[in-house]
Amino acid sequence: MVDERPLSVGRPAAIFVSAIILAAVCNLGGAVYIQGKAWFAQILLERAWSATLNGSGPTPPWPWADTWPVARLSVPELDVDQIVLAGANGRTLAFGPGHVSGTAAPGSLGASLIGGHRDSHFQFLSSLSAGTIVRIQNRRGAWRNFRVSRLEIRKSDSVLLSRQAAIPQLVLSTCYPFDGISAGGDTRYLVYADALDESDI
Repeated sequence: MVDERPLSVGRPAAIFVSAIILAAVCNLGGAVYIQGKAWFAQILLERAWSATLNGSGPTPPWPWADTWPVARLSVPELDVDQIVLAGANGRTLAFGPGHVSGTAAPGSLGASLIGGHRDSHFQFLSSLSAGTIVRIQNRRGAWRNFRVSRLEIRKSDSVLLSRQAAIPQLVLSTCYPFDGISAGGDTRYLVYADALDESDI
């Protein structure tokens, strides 16, 4: 005779299943929160950049922000369009690429260093190659075109910049390797680009 009584799930098993479901819901909620925060931040960054272009001066994207937009970075070939923020600390880089203070303003004479995270805003650096056009818009709304001249992997936190550059130069920096498991590290992936005359395009 077959016992047709329903199997009862013990209390420990029920707690275990409930914990798994709760963890899944929390992870999903966390992912939705992060994506929602990033989306909303981009709206605020766009508004701050528009205000900057309209002559409002440095405009923090939200009242408690310790950064503000300083440039717009575009790579048409890769459909990249990002607002560059002042400073390159962890709080800034969570929302976009950051201009390293002490280097030339993006698009102006000299070398400008911009950093970003390899697993978010600067993941596209792995797709850049020599000859790719990178565009920078300054706070006055003027665009300047750059051509990628070389790619470099440097085992150091220091980046050699030419302060005596006769033309504007752009150096984009991120951690390397792109598929690294641990965050940070002392190896940098660098993309160097030189400004072009309109006749060079």
